[in-house]
Amino acid sequence: MKLTDIKGIGPKTEALFQKLGVSTQESLIRYYPIGYDSYEAPVTVSEAAPGGRFAVCGTVGKSIALRRGKKFTVVTANVSDHSGMMQLIWFNAPFMRSVLKPGSRMVFRGAVTAKGEKKYMEHPEVMTEDAYLEKMNTLVPKYGLTKGLSNAAVSKAVKEILNAKALGKEILPDGLLDSCGLMCETEALRCIHFPKNKEELTSARNRLIFDEFLLFILAMKKLKERGSETVTPYRMQTSWTIEEVLSRLPYRLTGDQLAAWKDVERDLCGEKPMSRLIQGDVGSGKTILAFLALIMTADNHMQGALMAPTEVLARQHYQKLLDLKESLGLTQIHPVLLTGSLRAKERREALSAIENGYANAVIGTHALIQKTVNYKKLGLIITDEQHRFGVHQRDALVDSTCPPHTMVMSATPIPRTLGIIYYGDLDISVIRQMPARRLPIKSALVDESYRKTAETFIRKQVEEGRQAYVICPLIEPSEEMEAKSAIEEAELFRKLFPDHTVGLLHGRMTPSEKDDVMERFLQGDIQILVSTTVVEVGVDVPNATVILIENAERFGLAALHQLRGRVGRGVHQSYCIFMAGQKSEAIMDRLEILSKSSSGFEIAEKDLSMRGPGDLLGIRQSGDMLFRIADITRDGEVLKLAGRAAEGIMREDPSLTSERYRLLGDEIRTAIENRDQNLTL
Repeated sequence: MKLTDIKGIGPKTEALFQKLGVSTQESLIRYYPIGYDSYEAPVTVSEAAPGGRFAVCGTVGKSIALRRGKKFTVVTANVSDHSGMMQLIWFNAPFMRSVLKPGSRMVFRGAVTAKGEKKYMEHPEVMTEDAYLEKMNTLVPKYGLTKGLSNAAVSKAVKEILNAKALGKEILPDGLLDSCGLMCETEALRCIHFPKNKEELTSARNRLIFDEFLLFILAMKKLKERGSETVTPYRMQTSWTIEEVLSRLPYRLTGDQLAAWKDVERDLCGEKPMSRLIQGDVGSGKTILAFLALIMTADNHMQGALMAPTEVLARQHYQKLLDLKESLGLTQIHPVLLTGSLRAKERREALSAIENGYANAVIGTHALIQKTVNYKKLGLIITDEQHRFGVHQRDALVDSTCPPHTMVMSATPIPRTLGIIYYGDLDISVIRQMPARRLPIKSALVDESYRKTAETFIRKQVEEGRQAYVICPLIEPSEEMEAKSAIEEAELFRKLFPDHTVGLLHGRMTPSEKDDVMERFLQGDIQILVSTTVVEVGVDVPNATVILIENAERFGLAALHQLRGRVGRGVHQSYCIFMAGQKSEAIMDRLEILSKSSSGFEIAEKDLSMRGPGDLLGIRQSGDMLFRIADITRDGEVLKLAGRAAEGIMREDPSLTSERYRLLGDEIRTAIENRDQNLTL
């Protein structure tokens, strides 16, 4: 049903929702909150520690001042209790002067800051004691927003749908719900948006996460079944060229790299189509294995395709393969680049070379799978984990009865026990050793008191000709979340570094805009790049030697480790500064793990054990994620539960056609039929 059928949503508001990827009522119901505001009991002024968000109940002071500037107004007042006094500040809200009554007792809720001994609260919520009492111990959903669309508007629209319609049929049989201790789906959808308490939220999340994992695992099992019944027409022979390449590389492969390569080589020479995951930490050397596979494919008179998530990364892979070809004199491999931004003539030439078979190593983006691309003999597809379901887009490339070999490269360090479930359709090779030629990244965990020192350090690096990343958790300022935003931070750094070029990168930019910024950073035209986590998987910038991660406490440890891996890609010593916006003992202890370890696998294990599935108030929702709500590194226990359930279902009804599993089977078949899209069920 259309969004405009909801009361209060017209064409303009509908357009704002569409910017968030929400175009129907069903997609709005599945637009889960990114977090929840927890209304805790009020504290005293002395207990409201700077850096935290608190509710304070106190008496409004006698003086309520209104100061007018050319472009803004400022309202200030004081609130006090027996323990002390705090100043309240509102910008461009002159009406607050009439809301506040001197001498009255009210509750003020917001982020607390301090300057010297004096405490401040900017733009706090204001409520009477009775009104706050009604909200206490409740969880209020917070949604990802766009300019012009408020949290209240999203919340209201969701309530309208929940109150007006049934939310679909239950796809899981009763027995499975009971044995797994799961909430019914209708109730889960209501509770994920408006939970009464944390226990209800936990149950709702677990049910929706279970669904995502179960559907994904079953789809993978069905696809693996299909592959196991097929004998590949692309069986290859071992290549002496590979031995020559390995002996002439300017470095030696690690033991793990060699073992992974032997796995790939054995698969390419086998009777069944290869379906292999190469799992390795950031910088562990997965790309050279992809190049070896492309060379072996070319040696066997077939074509290989390498799909990258961005045009900049595709161009970097293409150039690296060209350099390898030229330095080693590899005359049998003919790389070609195919991206959406090619000029018409370049595209025609590339398509022609692919169709006649001359181009036998095709590197590009999603442009590789367009209907206009005709491969002569595509024997191998290599893809990035961001195209996790894209490895099964081979039907868009060739006859589905003759699938090519597939190889997936992933830098997501997940425990092997979870990986076996998660990557159920793939064999797994793990690279844990790091190349000896890489200098370890020096990491520092600091708080806000270190900011000037950090800025000075970045300045020194930039003035020496190096480049820097600055990572922020938000795109733009948010009233709901106290954290650094990329847009504001970019402006700040432009003022701090007027003689250098500061770039901005975030997820709301178009792919071509993002590629342009990354290309300029790669070429050295941008010295400081302020970004959100969209750089978590990105190009190698060997000249970037320092990364400052703002509000590090707001990221998972695995994500922070991935971000740290953006530096240390060249010959220069590199540094990572984790800047904690809050300084509680628990936060600092958790982040300290990063300073003590450089192993992504070890960090992922510790992150999982420390955060656990109960980390509820920071649910992340992103178009770059495979799932809407599930997180492999956070929801490991639910993943195991879904894995056991999937095994039982496949034993009981492998075809998923019985009345008991008919609705579930329909979902799986629809997912497989629509696999040209990401599997976000």
